[in-house]
Amino acid sequence: MSEQRPLLIELGTEELPVKALPGLAQALFDGVLAALEKRGIAVERGTAEPLYTPRRLAVLLPGVAIEQPPQASEVFGPYVNIALDADGQPTKALLGFAAKAGVEWTALERATDAKGERFVHRAVTPGAQTARLLPEILREAIAGMPIPKPMRWGGHDFAFARPVHWLVMLLGRDVVEGEVFGIQADRMSRGHRFLHDKQVWISTPDDYVEALRGAKVLVDAQERRARIVAEVEAAAKAAGGSARIDADNLQQVVCLVEWPKAVSCAFEEEFLAVPQEALMATMEANQKFFPVLDDAGRLTSRFIGIANIEPKDDSEIRKGYERVIRPRFADAKFFFVEDMKQGLDSMNAGLASVTYQAKLGTVADKVARVAALAEAIAPRVRVDAALARRAALLSKADLQSRLVNEFPELQGVAGRHYAMQDASLADLSHEDRVAVANALDEGWQPRFAADDIALSALGKVLAIAERLDTLAGGFASGLKPTGNKDPFALRRNALGLARTVIESGFDLNAQELTKDALNRAYNAVINHAPIEAGLIKNHLATTGIVAEELPPESANIGTRRFTIPDLSSHSKEICDFILDRLRGYYADKGVPATHFTAVAARFGVEAGPAVAPEGAPTGRIVSLYDLDRRIDAIGIFAQLPEAEALAAANKRILNILRKADEEIPAIEDKALLQEPAELALAEAVEAVYAETGHALAKGDYVDALAHLARLRPRVDAFFEAVMVNVEDADLRRNRLALLKRLADRLGSVAAIEHLSA
Repeated sequence: MSEQRPLLIELGTEELPVKALPGLAQALFDGVLAALEKRGIAVERGTAEPLYTPRRLAVLLPGVAIEQPPQASEVFGPYVNIALDADGQPTKALLGFAAKAGVEWTALERATDAKGERFVHRAVTPGAQTARLLPEILREAIAGMPIPKPMRWGGHDFAFARPVHWLVMLLGRDVVEGEVFGIQADRMSRGHRFLHDKQVWISTPDDYVEALRGAKVLVDAQERRARIVAEVEAAAKAAGGSARIDADNLQQVVCLVEWPKAVSCAFEEEFLAVPQEALMATMEANQKFFPVLDDAGRLTSRFIGIANIEPKDDSEIRKGYERVIRPRFADAKFFFVEDMKQGLDSMNAGLASVTYQAKLGTVADKVARVAALAEAIAPRVRVDAALARRAALLSKADLQSRLVNEFPELQGVAGRHYAMQDASLADLSHEDRVAVANALDEGWQPRFAADDIALSALGKVLAIAERLDTLAGGFASGLKPTGNKDPFALRRNALGLARTVIESGFDLNAQELTKDALNRAYNAVINHAPIEAGLIKNHLATTGIVAEELPPESANIGTRRFTIPDLSSHSKEICDFILDRLRGYYADKGVPATHFTAVAARFGVEAGPAVAPEGAPTGRIVSLYDLDRRIDAIGIFAQLPEAEALAAANKRILNILRKADEEIPAIEDKALLQEPAELALAEAVEAVYAETGHALAKGDYVDALAHLARLRPRVDAFFEAVMVNVEDADLRRNRLALLKRLADRLGSVAAIEHLSA
């Protein structure tokens, strides 16, 4: 094995874009590793990770082979019948091939493939020195980096994320000769721009991190992150509170500094009358400060800034931080006060002039549809319908507020604050006012992938109604997602809807809800149709709605009759769309794909006629919560020793039934049961219908599947001893009827055949 030495590559730049910095560092690191691997150069990575600061990207590997392994080559030449003449002498084709290979033709070897025997030149050459390949490796890695907005500088043709000013490239103690972006590699890095504005000698790659630390640069992002957290927490504790450390804010601060130092600051307490979310939003998003909270989680008048220097006296820095935050807070206070003067009713009225979508009308139209849906859903989950309607009618009012216009991330949050003080809700009890106010905020949840669903039942109803209307409106107006395009975020809304229903335990009929929402959405499209014939054709394109011109009448000229698409089929389309989103949701929870597929196959589909005396369910799933419970049950069933064999048997039964080209009776005739094995199976099927009926009716799927698992011996014995497709038609149909009844009950919880390999 070739000798290995540590490798260091550092690109020194002007300040790199904050949000792109981690990705750039990772891409350079991965690109160098990939280029080394492509050339067969052995690498000892160890625990190495990308190193970076705002002014540099670095790759530090503990061991890289100093040369490639020997390089074997194999070049195929002409076939023997072309390479040699009738006397066995080389033709021009063979001589040319040998000359190109640099050998005598007699030194060539022969190989045989499907077309026959041919000449081949095989050679082994020493591997190249890694140092000679590194400049090419680095250029290749840079070429593969995702540069957000390439910049050119100094009249050069090349471009990078920011101008490059120095290049360090060391293999062991030796400087690697080469250049990138017109800069020759050496061993001289740079220290902190203000605290150590001079070159830094790097003796070996192993000295790199410590040498830069001595020059006031923490090149390890994890070390910078740990120091920032420690300093912020200590400063917050000294201020009498605890720091709110948002992960995204922390990551950006890590990418802004090379030598972090916490500075404790304060603002005027009068600003605390403004919703704390607005103050925290401007602190974090605009200034990258860390708010300080009290023991109850409320914002205090203290905050922490992170400086990129280490001053003896930080008073001037503190004054600067406090000075830049004051105008933003003053704006937020002004917006809040003015919004409170305006009131929610006035804000709501403004929604009538804001277009939601051309075919679906204004935001006010959407609010009306959501309110109707919320009012219909509420009684099904034991929520006050009038309160649900009240909350829904106010759910978008704050979009017309000055505060949300300035801080869009406060939608819902602002509405909650306004609702707690607005005169239009004075008729409500304090408890109901709080419930409505909280629902205005919670109705937007989950706001992002890892966010929680709404906490209150009223908030959940509002969240479901909002997403139902968004989905139905998107599908009804022909705005279904295509490829990467999803302008109305229907995929995110579908998952948010499903999560809210499932995690709330709401046993709602998804098909009926989507039908209701679709009916309202289609009528919205019709209500906003233009009068002109040419325009209405364009308006209805892709919606599936048919507009029929009626004969002119003296009292009613040029009227139309509209026919909306079949609601059942389009409801199924939306439900299937939601199921597709749930595949990833359950995969993230560790549910095998086969388990999800087995249950999803029963969504909205009847497994068969309800032939049991008690009329127990036969497998149709209409509720997402019901689907979730069945997935849990299938996970337990799949662990039983009988599961695999029973799944395979059900697959076999379904194949037999699928191939049957005759009408199968609803139930077997006991008089036609002949073989002991079929008599035993018929008895077991009859018993299992009785045993599972009650469990299925109350949704105890674990118990139902446990009873079904006990059928395995009788099923195995039946297939070993009984021929189904016999010549006798009556006997054959009777056995098919028995299998059909068995398959119906085996599929009553899920399509278990999907569990079979």
